[in-house]
Amino acid sequence: MILRSRLLHYLLLLYINANEPHPPHTILNLLLKRKLTNMGNQTSSNKNETLPIDTTFHLPANVPVWPQGGGFASGIIDLGGLKVTQISTFNKVWTTLQGGPNNAGATFFEPKGIPEGFFMLGSYSQPNNNPLFGSVLVAKDDSSEALKKPVDYTLVWSSKSQNIKQDKDGYVWLPTAPDSYKALGYVVTTTPEKPSLEKIRCVRSDLTDQCETYSWIWGPSKKIDDKGFNVFDVRPSNRGTEAPSVLVGTFFGATGTSNNNSLPIACLKNNNFLKFSSMPNVTQIEALVKAYSPFMYLHPDEKYQSSSVYWYFLNGALLYKKGEESNPVPLDPTGSKLPQGGGNDGTYWLDLPADKANKERVKKGDFKTTQAYVHVKPMFGGTCTDLAMWVFYPFNGPSKAKVGLIDIPLGKIGEHIGDWEHVTLRISNFDGGLKKVYFSQHSNGQWVDASNLEFQSGNKPVAYSSLSGHAFYPKAGLVLQGTSEIGIRNDAAKSNMVIDCGVGFEIVSGDYLGSAIIEPPWLNYLREWGPKISYDFADELNKLEKAFPALQKLPSELLGEEGPTGPKVKRNWSGDEI
Repeated sequence: MILRSRLLHYLLLLYINANEPHPPHTILNLLLKRKLTNMGNQTSSNKNETLPIDTTFHLPANVPVWPQGGGFASGIIDLGGLKVTQISTFNKVWTTLQGGPNNAGATFFEPKGIPEGFFMLGSYSQPNNNPLFGSVLVAKDDSSEALKKPVDYTLVWSSKSQNIKQDKDGYVWLPTAPDSYKALGYVVTTTPEKPSLEKIRCVRSDLTDQCETYSWIWGPSKKIDDKGFNVFDVRPSNRGTEAPSVLVGTFFGATGTSNNNSLPIACLKNNNFLKFSSMPNVTQIEALVKAYSPFMYLHPDEKYQSSSVYWYFLNGALLYKKGEESNPVPLDPTGSKLPQGGGNDGTYWLDLPADKANKERVKKGDFKTTQAYVHVKPMFGGTCTDLAMWVFYPFNGPSKAKVGLIDIPLGKIGEHIGDWEHVTLRISNFDGGLKKVYFSQHSNGQWVDASNLEFQSGNKPVAYSSLSGHAFYPKAGLVLQGTSEIGIRNDAAKSNMVIDCGVGFEIVSGDYLGSAIIEPPWLNYLREWGPKISYDFADELNKLEKAFPALQKLPSELLGEEGPTGPKVKRNWSGDEI
C-alpha cells in the first residue's frame, strides 16, 4: 500500500513537470476519487467481515451414544407439571457491532426447531467475540395451566435513537405475565410493533425460582448503571446439590440501576428434583468420564508431582494426634485408620514420612500413580451433572514473584504438605453434551465454555497444572496472580508428564446414587492433610520486603491455610463452584 501511494505521487509529479494538458487540480481530484473509492471498499469489507459468532461451535468429536437406563440424555426432563427440552439451534434476530467484551458487540437469537407442543420462554444472547455456543430451554404444559400467554409487552429498550453500529434497529420487550405467573425472558424484534402474544409463554409462579445476573453479555459497562442498556446472563440464585432451581439460558437487560434480588424475570424450579430421574447411573457416569476426562499436564520443571492417595499412604504417610506427637500412626493404603467425620478441630493432621530420605522421596510424588477421584453432583435442579475430578499432591512447592522483568524466589512461602486441586466437568442431562469446565486456581477458579477449551484425542479437554502451586489453567503460558506491577507466577506448559484422568479414575462420591458408591475412608477424614507450618510466614515475608519493597503488594491469599483440608470440606462440595 505504501509503495503504491509513493508511485501515484511520483506519477503526479511527472504530469506536472511534463506540462500535460490536464491541470494539477484535475489529477488531484482523480487521485482523491480513487482514494475515497478504496476507503469505501475497505469499509464495505469490514462490514461484511465474519465474526466469531457467525460460526457455530461443535465438540471435536460426536457425542457418544450413552448406555441406556433412566431418564439421562433422553432429551426431555419432567419438572413436575412442566416438561422442558434444550434448544441449541437459533434464528438470528438482531446484531450490534460494538460494546460488550472486546467491544465486539453481541447478537440476539430466537430458538428454532421447537418441538410441537413446546413454547419459547425467552430469547438468547451472546457476545460476538466467541463462536455461537449456548442453549435455552423451551417448555410444554404437562398439567393444569402451567403455561400462559403474556397479557401485554413493555418496551424495555430500543436502539433506534442510539449511536451504535448495528445491522438494523433492535427492540427489547418484556412480557407482562398474568397474575400468579412469571416471565422467564425477553423477546427481541427489529420493528417497533409489539410481538405477538403467541410468541412466548409465562410460567406459573410455583414452578419458578429467583435468578440473578451473572456474566456480562453486552452494553457500555459491566455494571448496571445509568450509562446505558446492559445485558447479562442470568442463573439461579439458589445453586447447589440440594437446590431445585433450573437454569433457563435467557438474559436480563436494563437501563439504570437494578437490584439483583428483584429481577423482573425468574428461572424454573424442578418439583421432581428429589427423584433424580434425569441423573446418570454409574455405568453412564463411567462413560462420561472416559469421554470427557481431561489430559492433565505437569510443568516440565515440576519437582512436586501428583500421586494417588493409595501411593501416598503406602509410602509412609503418618497420622499425628495432638498431645501424642511422639507416636504417629502409620497408615494402610485405604486410610482405614483415619478418624471419620467430626470437624477440623486441630486434633489430628497428616504428615510426610519421618525419616529424611523417605520424606524427600515422597514429597516429590509419582505422577504415574495419579488417580482422579470423581465426585458426582446434581446441578441446576438435576438438569446438569457436575463431575468434580480431584487430584492429590503430597507437597505444594514454594512460590515465585514477578516484579517487572525480575523473578524473585520467595523462599519457603507457599510451601505446604498435602495439596488438593480439581477440575469440574459440567454436562447437560438432556443430551450428555459437555457444556463447560471449571479450573480450580488456589482459593478461586474459572469456568471456561467448551467453545474456548483446548481439546486432545476427541472431546477430552486439556488442563495445565501450574509449576509448584498446582493451580489448573485451560491454556499454557504465564498467569500473574496479583497486580499489573507485581504478582505470583503461575507457569503452565506441556511436558512428558501427562496424565489421562480417564484412566484409573475412581468414583468416590455421589449421594443420589445411594449404596451404588461406597466412599473411601480417606474421603471422610475431615481434618488437615498437612501439619501446621513450622516457620513464620510473616518473618519470611519481612525478610523479602526489606530487599524488595514492592513485595508488599503480594496477594494476601498467599498467606493462606497452613494445613489444607480434603475435598469434602471445601465449600464447593455441596455448592456451585462460583
